[in-house]
Amino acid sequence: MLIRRLAAEERLTHSFPLQAYAFEASPMGPSRLEEFREYLPYNVGNRTLVVEEEGSATAAATAIPMRQNLRGAVLEMAGVAGVATHPLARRRGHVRNLLHQLLDEMRDEGHALTALYPFRASFYERFGYVGLPRRRTAVLSPADLAPLLRADLPGEVVWERIGAGYPTWRAYTERCLRERHGFAIFPDFRAVGLRDRDDRWLLTAVRDGATVGAVTYRIDDHGGTLHADDLLADDPYARASLLQFFARHVDQVERISVELPADELPELWLTDLAVHVEARVSRPGSPAPMARLLSLDALADLPTGAGRVRVELVGDRWLAGSHLLDGATGKLELLPGDSAAVGHVPTATLTAAGLSGLAYGVLDPADVVVRGLGEVPADAAAELRRLFPRELPYLFADF
Repeated sequence: MLIRRLAAEERLTHSFPLQAYAFEASPMGPSRLEEFREYLPYNVGNRTLVVEEEGSATAAATAIPMRQNLRGAVLEMAGVAGVATHPLARRRGHVRNLLHQLLDEMRDEGHALTALYPFRASFYERFGYVGLPRRRTAVLSPADLAPLLRADLPGEVVWERIGAGYPTWRAYTERCLRERHGFAIFPDFRAVGLRDRDDRWLLTAVRDGATVGAVTYRIDDHGGTLHADDLLADDPYARASLLQFFARHVDQVERISVELPADELPELWLTDLAVHVEARVSRPGSPAPMARLLSLDALADLPTGAGRVRVELVGDRWLAGSHLLDGATGKLELLPGDSAAVGHVPTATLTAAGLSGLAYGVLDPADVVVRGLGEVPADAAAELRRLFPRELPYLFADF
């Protein structure tokens, strides 16, 4: 067995067919290979590893060099995708070996975080990943948005094809990256695919010359559905401006489907708004994302409360040892856990998934215990809650 990195053109014959078999209709039609060829430029900076046996690729995994916001710090993040194994080579440890080498390499290059959409969450939990919230889908009638047509809202909306408006869209998502916990975006080489496909409309809310909200969308047919992608808005005024535009489609589409962060509550947008809100998680087919820390450097200098706790990290390839987490200055400081300056402080034993769940804000220390991701005495739990208050991440990027 050999693990090696693919050159760009090799993806057509080595990794793409494996991924197509695992995640698409099969057998693959002859035109699909040409579609893959057109997609190659948007993979140029990815790292794809394959397992080869007797000259044939039997498993593949890819890392996309991305960036993600962790509690206000924008860090390098490895987005893992395209993890697939030939059906005759499954359950032989190939994915485990690939992930170890892939994440080793990405960590060595400075990626302190990693995220993915799992084929099975419990499989990736063993690699230290923890679940993040899935985006919501809200479906409603444009007629129910009619009250917004009478609202006098500040600013204006701009409507254009995404191909023309891509620089505005990219700049706004860059700003969201800096401001929103959990937010992740693609590198430029991947992101421009949205511009080049040019198969969406872009609607932006503008106030005092600045973009304060944006959404891309398409309409499938007259009398059909307006499919809006993630609705991004700085405040209720910006959100209302975007929805007001959608309300003008009452005689064109039957329904509006819009993707939303987990903390958005569309049932409270308007009185008498009939809306169906769903976050569907299924296996296989519709997973919630997962993420983890790859390096403790990700925690250094994060804004935090005045907690102080020793953590013993166990059972992981990348996070290990005894460490003191100190938030006395308002920024998280990491010290060796056996330092003479530590003194007597509460101690928690955590797996990588347990610590990642706390850092991303998706788990309370009690959840860590219940889920079997660590041992957290009551005194240590109190300190960890001060250091890592609950905060809902929004991954945004879908890969």
